[in-house]
Amino acid sequence: MSAYLLRTAEESDLDAVMAIETSVFANDAWSRDGMSGELAARDTWYVVAVPDDDRDHVVGYAGVLAGYRTGDADVQTVAVAPEARGRGLGRTLVTELVAHARRRGAREVFLEVRADNPVAQGLYRSLGFEEVGVRPRYYMPDGVDAVMMRLKVPATVTEPAPAGGPAPTGGPAPTDGPAPTDGPAPTPAADAAATPAVDAAHDPEERP
Repeated sequence: MSAYLLRTAEESDLDAVMAIETSVFANDAWSRDGMSGELAARDTWYVVAVPDDDRDHVVGYAGVLAGYRTGDADVQTVAVAPEARGRGLGRTLVTELVAHARRRGAREVFLEVRADNPVAQGLYRSLGFEEVGVRPRYYMPDGVDAVMMRLKVPATVTEPAPAGGPAPTGGPAPTDGPAPTDGPAPTPAADAAATPAVDAAHDPEERP
């Protein structure tokens, strides 16, 4: 089983991202121009998952809209290629988005998930998201409702170090994956095979 790494998405990843996008979101895939704009936008951040032994082969991606110090963030999209599903990459990607939003000063992270995708809803709940509403017939052309979910991001708290020991800190955003990074350096992604991955989640209103 391959190990996976996470790194910040680059414009050169566009072809690979669109190959997954059009296969996973058959009915409402974003356009190539729209996705290119997402990768380049100032306040959006995208991360890709790649095998450790082939770092140009994108097998998953996710993005978040998080303006600096705006107080909230929105998960734009999460997708994992069929070949890499069932290994916890969905959880790791979402965790990475939350970590980035936190670094941007977000206190809340929002997302929408299809009402007919209980596996994804269960994963989001396990990461601390809670249901806050429903948007009827949000996903078109299927007419499927969207479950609106919110995560309250805990503030970081640093306390004085006890004598002879390191300083305890407030816990990071919920994670079973790697330490987050904004830079291009890849980050190891553990193969958490026991955890169902989010195979795909999309915010159709953000689609250009």
